[in-house]
Amino acid sequence: MQTTPLSPEDPARIGGFELLGRIGQGGMGQVYLGESPGGEPAAVKVIKPSVVDSTSRLRFAQEIEILKTVWGARIAQLLDADADAEQPWLATEYVEGPDLGKHVMTHGPLPALLVLSLGATIAEGLGYVHKQGLLHRDLKPANILLGPNGPKIIDFGLAVFAESSASLTAANTVVGTPSCMPPEQANGEKPLTSAVDVYALGTVLLFAATGHMPYHANNIHVLFHMVTDPSTAPDLTGAPPELVPLLTSMLSHQAHARPKVTEVVQQCRALVEAQGLKLAQARRRLTTYTAAPSSEFLTLLPTAVSEGVAPLAPTRSHPADAQPADGPPFAPGHESATEAESTLFLTPPQQTPLGGPPGPPAPTPLPPEDKSDEPGPSNPQDVPRRGRGTGRPPARSLRHSAQARRTAQQLREAYAARAAF
Repeated sequence: MQTTPLSPEDPARIGGFELLGRIGQGGMGQVYLGESPGGEPAAVKVIKPSVVDSTSRLRFAQEIEILKTVWGARIAQLLDADADAEQPWLATEYVEGPDLGKHVMTHGPLPALLVLSLGATIAEGLGYVHKQGLLHRDLKPANILLGPNGPKIIDFGLAVFAESSASLTAANTVVGTPSCMPPEQANGEKPLTSAVDVYALGTVLLFAATGHMPYHANNIHVLFHMVTDPSTAPDLTGAPPELVPLLTSMLSHQAHARPKVTEVVQQCRALVEAQGLKLAQARRRLTTYTAAPSSEFLTLLPTAVSEGVAPLAPTRSHPADAQPADGPPFAPGHESATEAESTLFLTPPQQTPLGGPPGPPAPTPLPPEDKSDEPGPSNPQDVPRRGRGTGRPPARSLRHSAQARRTAQQLREAYAARAAF
């Protein structure tokens, strides 16, 4: 995550955490990069003084309690919190890396294989949340951080217990991010089920693969109408064909027609294995791909590319998303997705563009990985399958070469040079 310097009105310390810079802000609070007395980096979220009231304190206390409940490798863990302080705050582990939205807008959509890895990883993380009887309710690209140890889910400010029909929101209002919201949530139905998170994950995977959301509108009321209208199908333009059946089922208008998160994991796994890879291999490729910027692949991997390690095929870009380098940040007709909560049919929220990137960059080759402990070819397109006599020797593999080890070391050193900690 990128940080900016503290402003003169920012506190120097919150709780026991020294504040080092600003990470970002939302509708209710400011998020800082902090450091514990023992040197542990943390993301410190503080409620804005202008919105501190009994309702915001209650919602913030609920978020703290939920963070105490959820667990798993894909969840940014709670470190400390104080909902009763003059300015309520909480601190979670700091994830060094951009959110998915910023990564796609900067580098373009992910290859299909990496989208499947992302889907399996986040779906499995959501499964642990759902086992606790909880729903996230606001899964979106900005709430998925691409860290050095894989993607993590953040921001449980809107999370609720699945069986609860109670709400901290005023009557006739809906909270969440409209472009990632399923029809039942947009309609204000209660109680909600785990299907809302499956739908939101479908929008996230579509965005990761294409750079656009399933519904596009410049007006928030039009956007809500499109989301809730069963006759308006989601826009899957540019989605790789192998992903379309999965995305279609996840974005089903009817909640009962969507797969469970465990089924999403299984389907992603099957599609990855159909390409001759293990899911663990695809996950490592995802982490390496998102950790190193495109420019470093070209400078660090010239030998690997010349020796025949083919990159994964890039996804197809959305035709409407192609923009000149100095063009607008998103294509005309794309919605501006809100980073904060939005209110249906009341005051339109301040909006931040989350549309397609200004034209994806040229495909970037992926670095090789050490797979000496794993069977199978490094790229199923390059190496013939077993039992197929092609009469040609298999493509040269780097998995045991000194060059592969040197390349991996270069990548680690380059990442360490960029990391703040």
